[in-house]
Amino acid sequence: RRRGEVLAAEAVSCLNRAMAALRDIWEEIGIPEEQRLERTEVVKKHIKSLLDMMVAEEESLKERLLKSIALCRKELDTLCRELQLDPFEAEEESTILQMEKNLRTRVEVMLKQKRDRKQELKTLQEQDRDLCDILCTTPFCIDSTAVPSLEDLDRYRRHLASLTAEKEQRREEFVSSKRQIIVLMEELDHTPDTSFERDVVCEDEEAFCLSMDNIAALQNLLQQLEARRSLNEAVCTELRSRIVALWERLQVPVEEREGAGSWCW
Repeated sequence: RRRGEVLAAEAVSCLNRAMAALRDIWEEIGIPEEQRLERTEVVKKHIKSLLDMMVAEEESLKERLLKSIALCRKELDTLCRELQLDPFEAEEESTILQMEKNLRTRVEVMLKQKRDRKQELKTLQEQDRDLCDILCTTPFCIDSTAVPSLEDLDRYRRHLASLTAEKEQRREEFVSSKRQIIVLMEELDHTPDTSFERDVVCEDEEAFCLSMDNIAALQNLLQQLEARRSLNEAVCTELRSRIVALWERLQVPVEEREGAGSWCW
C-alpha cells in the first residue's frame, strides 16, 4: 500500500511538472491568458478522458471477475450435488482476484473428478456386458446418466470381481466336464447328435455360454454318458459271467478259454 501511495504521488508530481512546463512554453510564445486557460481545459479533458478510460477498464475487469465468481459458485454447487460432496466453502476474506482463481481452480479439479468417474463407469459397464454375455446374467443396476458416487463405483468393482471369480469357476467346471464327456463319447462310440452336444464338444471354449442352465445341462449330459458306460459295463460283466458258466458246463479247457479271452474280455 505504501508503494502505491508513492507511485500516486509521483503521478501527481509528473502532472504538475508537465502543466508548469506547458505554462512556461505558452508564456514564452506569448499566448494570451484566455487562450492559456482554454488550452489548460483541453489538457484537463485529455487527462480526465484517459483516466476515465483506465478506471472503466479496471471496473470492467472487476465486473468480469465478480461474474466469473458467481458462475463458478453456481457450477460448484451443481458439481457438489452431482459428485455427492459437501458444499464448497470459499475463503470470504480473500481478495476478488484470489477468490476467482481459487474457485476456477476448484471447478477444474471437480470437472476432472466428474470425467474420471464417468469414464470409469463406462469401463466397468463394458466389462459388465462382456461378463453378462458369458454368464447370461443381468447387468448391474446403476443410473448411467448420473455421476456415480465413489461408493457406487466401489460396489460395482466388487460386483465385477465376484462375477469374474464365478466365470473362472464355471469355466473350470466346463473344461473339466468337457474333457470327461469327450472321453466317454469316444468310449461309447457316440457321435454328438444334438446342437448342445456339438456346442460342448466342438465349440471354442471361450465362446461357450456359461449360464447356470448350460452348466446344469452339461452335468446332466455327463451323468447320462456315465450311466450308459456303467450300463455297458454291467452288460459286459453279465455276458462274461454267462460265458464262464457255459465254459464250465462244456468243460472247455483253460488253454482254449485263455485264447478266447483275448477277444471277449
